[in-house]
Amino acid sequence: MMRTPKFIALFIYYLCALTCSFPLPASSDDDADGLLRIGLKKRSLDLDTLNAARIISKDGGKYAIDLKDICSNLNGSGAGTVSPKTRLVCPKLGESDAYKVFLSNILNTRYFGEIGIGSPLQNFTVVFDTGSSNLWVLSSKCRYSINCYLHSKYISGRSSTYTKIGKNYSIIYGSRSISGFFSGDNVQMGNFIVKDQTFAEVTRERSLTLLMAEFDGIMGLGFQEKSAGNVLPIWYSMGEQGLLRDKVFSFWFNRNTEAEKAGEIIFGGVDPKHFKGKHTYIPVAQKGFWQVEMGDFLIGGRSTEICKGGCTAIVDSGTSLIAGPPEIVAQINHAIGAGGLANMECRQLVRMVGGVMMELILSQVKSGKLCSMISVCSYNSTEHERNGIEMVTDHGSQSGNKGSSHSYTLSTRGVPCAMCKMLVTLVKILLKQKDIVDYVFNYLGSLCDYMPLPRGKAFVDCNRIPDMPNVSFTIGKHSFHLTPQQYILKTGEGDATTCLSGFVPLDAPPPPPGGPLWILGDMFMQVYHTVFDFGNLQIGFAEAA
Repeated sequence: MMRTPKFIALFIYYLCALTCSFPLPASSDDDADGLLRIGLKKRSLDLDTLNAARIISKDGGKYAIDLKDICSNLNGSGAGTVSPKTRLVCPKLGESDAYKVFLSNILNTRYFGEIGIGSPLQNFTVVFDTGSSNLWVLSSKCRYSINCYLHSKYISGRSSTYTKIGKNYSIIYGSRSISGFFSGDNVQMGNFIVKDQTFAEVTRERSLTLLMAEFDGIMGLGFQEKSAGNVLPIWYSMGEQGLLRDKVFSFWFNRNTEAEKAGEIIFGGVDPKHFKGKHTYIPVAQKGFWQVEMGDFLIGGRSTEICKGGCTAIVDSGTSLIAGPPEIVAQINHAIGAGGLANMECRQLVRMVGGVMMELILSQVKSGKLCSMISVCSYNSTEHERNGIEMVTDHGSQSGNKGSSHSYTLSTRGVPCAMCKMLVTLVKILLKQKDIVDYVFNYLGSLCDYMPLPRGKAFVDCNRIPDMPNVSFTIGKHSFHLTPQQYILKTGEGDATTCLSGFVPLDAPPPPPGGPLWILGDMFMQVYHTVFDFGNLQIGFAEAA
């Protein structure tokens, strides 16, 4: 009986460890400069992740079927009601495209941070997304999806500040079809508390993306005009409740891949340490998305002329790559030699086993046999080699000698036979030299380009990056340049290194004022520190530090 109090204490301790939430760590700078700083983490992307994506979304699987259902409904939807993010993953979608869509979603959820909801706090990891406008997390009432059991869920009954709303919520986000209902509660980020914020409790999430993801929801930072249910986005609420020093928020992505902090989103201002020089500000073309008017686009300093009549660019922190008009992306991918996954695996096979293949081939080549095949020599299988160099002595007059340890019977042209065998031997020696071997491997790799490729070229040869052209975006009469090192996504190490083109095709009707549509994602924002100024309805870009 003496053990009972101890048992009860341990039970309460473990129960609390499983169910209780603790305050979010706050930055010491939050109160000092009036800014809210949220550190961002970045999910890793390697070949294993890509292969897992391909396996989990095999042709004919439920994921492919769900995607087809989602995308088939777009035909009757107007441009103003369908997110370009959804159009990005749904052009002419067939079941065989499920892997590419799944990969796109994995790429598009790489940066995330921590928030808390309720009193006491229930902590969640969310993606901060300027391409959508609603805050949503999984609900405790989500029971019919495996995602419900692998991520943190909001439990309204545990919060003293919960407000019941109950209005149904449904939206297509990218290739995700999610549904649930609206609720209200306090949302905490650092030391800042946004009171009675309306958000969505998701009870159904059809995407397998969340299965492999490290986040529990999305915090939309777009405009109310694109908010499902006309709900006030959280940054509107922060401004109305007087929490912000200035009506801006800014993104900085750390290009140091070894650093613990992958980036930072700051509400209320900017950190001068995150950028160099001054920002170039461009007016928001129309409230809805964070979109600006874009001028020319250049490849290697040459105009593509696709934006001669003007283009529209949406700045989207929820998209990792850069999406653009298919005809321009085709030009870029041609210039950088981009290919599909089969192309990449072919090149990787050449690198991994090419050397062994070469050695095996050379070891099987006998000069006498080869020259006999072209009718220069007659060949007898008893020939031998000395120190790896084949005998090329003229035995034409001794072909009948019984003591001979090797037997060549020359054709009537004895000198040509000897010359042929000498040439074969020299070729074998040359083929063992590194520069020649490298040339052969590069040539074999180039043959991979002629393999049948899936739609949406993505992968490139990492060795060709220094030879690829720079590209330039003209925004607000200012040129923003990207080098190959900046628009190629490199993952893995050594022989397992994989390089992906940062450009993907987007065939979508642009929002007003029109023109071909671009989406500038994290790949662009990594190079240019980005300020979203909702007080003056403008976006600022400066070189990131």
